[in-house]
Amino acid sequence: MACIQLLVGTTKGLFCYRADAQRQAWQREGPLLSEWSIDSILGDSRHGDRIFVGASHSTYGPAIQLSTDGGQHWTRLSGGPGYTPTSGRHLRGIWQITAGAPSQPDTYYAGVDEAGLFVSHDQGITWQEMEGIARHPDRAHWRPSRGGITLHAIAIDPTDPQRMWVAIASAGILRSEDGGVSWQACNQGQRIRSATDAPSYLPHKLALDPNNPNVLYLQNIDGVYCSTDGADSWQTIEAGLPSTFGFPFAVDHTGNQYVVPLDGNTRSMVDGRLCVYRRRATENGWQPLTTGLPTEPQLVGVLRDALTVDALTPAGVYMGTTQGELFYSADAGEHWAPLPSQPARITALQAWVTDRP
Repeated sequence: MACIQLLVGTTKGLFCYRADAQRQAWQREGPLLSEWSIDSILGDSRHGDRIFVGASHSTYGPAIQLSTDGGQHWTRLSGGPGYTPTSGRHLRGIWQITAGAPSQPDTYYAGVDEAGLFVSHDQGITWQEMEGIARHPDRAHWRPSRGGITLHAIAIDPTDPQRMWVAIASAGILRSEDGGVSWQACNQGQRIRSATDAPSYLPHKLALDPNNPNVLYLQNIDGVYCSTDGADSWQTIEAGLPSTFGFPFAVDHTGNQYVVPLDGNTRSMVDGRLCVYRRRATENGWQPLTTGLPTEPQLVGVLRDALTVDALTPAGVYMGTTQGELFYSADAGEHWAPLPSQPARITALQAWVTDRP
């Protein structure tokens, strides 16, 4: 029988919530890895109940932690992503872990700070740098944002594993057609942040439509965009939103899109009220979704990976805040309910449908 697992990354470890397919009677486990700050999560069932966590420790620094039994036991990977001393670059965090295309069952990708892309072809045990990013001819012009020069989003074409996209702070969106050997900037139509020595773009979240690999969505620091041509060009889809600033963007399996607009000055909810906006796949407008969410003003935000969806029908939507609050909807955002919260900032969420009881 299918069940839903919600993996919750915080600055004080990992939590795991489990429920049946109706998303009732939630049970919580954790904190796991309580001495680690979690930056990225990937739950994957291709080789058992594997959970990858990109995490940082005050003593050990950044590393990938791997569990092969659904979170019961953990191994810090000694062969994880890392730069050589001669590279001149430093590994400051592992911001994204992504599974390869269906035709790549043993392949995983990791995006890091300083900006780099790593790949594993042995089920995530050892990792090698894909040097196309490091050798990009425009790299010398990339400037750090407030969060540094980070590669924080990876999208793989499920029909063609040679085709992939990444999002990098100040470089914007890059696309590869040859499996990561070479990369092309794909920012036409986006607002330019600055152009002192080269155009600068600041993507916050990149999302691939699950039904059409030519359709991508983008939440930037100052805009919400859609591309229907594989990122060759971008068009704004922000009409009706109270703010163009935000961090997360999620797309469910029906093509519905979800964003959380934030105040660009405070990086918290517009007017202090928790609200998720949905744009249905068959419509053009955004609809605010607030039923069940707190109505009192709150100075909280939602980070780029703290909004996610599941693969059930109707789609479930999950949101975590910078104050440790956790909310879920079992009906594509129409109604919301709280889950037991953590006293720590929520950094990453993944909803994972498994056969584990």
